[in-house]
Amino acid sequence: MIKKYLLYAFVAILSLSACTDDPDDMITPVEDLATLNLAMGNPSDAETDITYEDNYLMEIQQYALSYSRQRGTANWVSWYLNEEWLGDVTRRDDFRANESLPAGWYRVDEDDYDYSNNGFARGHNCPSADRTRSINDNSNTFFMTNMIPQSPKHNGEMWNELEQYCRDLVNQGHELYIVMGSYGVGGVGDSGYREKLAGGKITVPRYIWKSILVLPTGANDLERVDEETRIITVLTENKNSASGQPWGNYRVSVDEIEAATGYDLFSKLPEEVQEEIEAIIDDGPVG
Repeated sequence: MIKKYLLYAFVAILSLSACTDDPDDMITPVEDLATLNLAMGNPSDAETDITYEDNYLMEIQQYALSYSRQRGTANWVSWYLNEEWLGDVTRRDDFRANESLPAGWYRVDEDDYDYSNNGFARGHNCPSADRTRSINDNSNTFFMTNMIPQSPKHNGEMWNELEQYCRDLVNQGHELYIVMGSYGVGGVGDSGYREKLAGGKITVPRYIWKSILVLPTGANDLERVDEETRIITVLTENKNSASGQPWGNYRVSVDEIEAATGYDLFSKLPEEVQEEIEAIIDDGPVG
């Protein structure tokens, strides 16, 4: 993971490169960030193999995901968040198709959600505001493979508050391992109930969930997770009315998500630790 001693080395490199005018040239990653995003496990054992059409692994430095060709969305997206990911880059808003999908697969583009007719937002899995360290980091959150059709009030209100709470935890000295996903069919947006968009190429999920493993900033993260480690897991329906309550009212256990999806979250943790912390419904602070 990106730790303090690596940051010192990084600063030294920047001092030698200060003559460049391109901010992105001054933020070269110091290690392979993609490995951090799955450091706690690959929930569905996704693979980068075209025979895995509905569990296709895609990894970039900013996040990793399991993509479903049939649904036209990610099953889940996994990413690591600490203070070094947060900077002052503004939101790019450059929604676009992901051309790295296998040849022959439909590439959902920025217009396919057709809000004016369907009433669903292009909802981020890995949030734009979690990747503000560089222009490239933020831009890569706008691939449509990182989006789901999300009820606009759900996206802009309650879910946004949960995302901001995660960043608040980071600013308070924590690092987070986050997995977000969706499942089921059918949501309620600004134009009513929908199951499919873009002529059936995109499935509107019924349920949206997120699980957040919280650690104080440190080293050897896998070894530090124990029965007292906090995990916040939230499960909601994909409808505007869900924003009528605070996100804390939708907390469930990791076990409930696993039972609904068949995934194995945080699978790299020892079994005895998983059994303890994944059965707990968080009752900690929400702001």
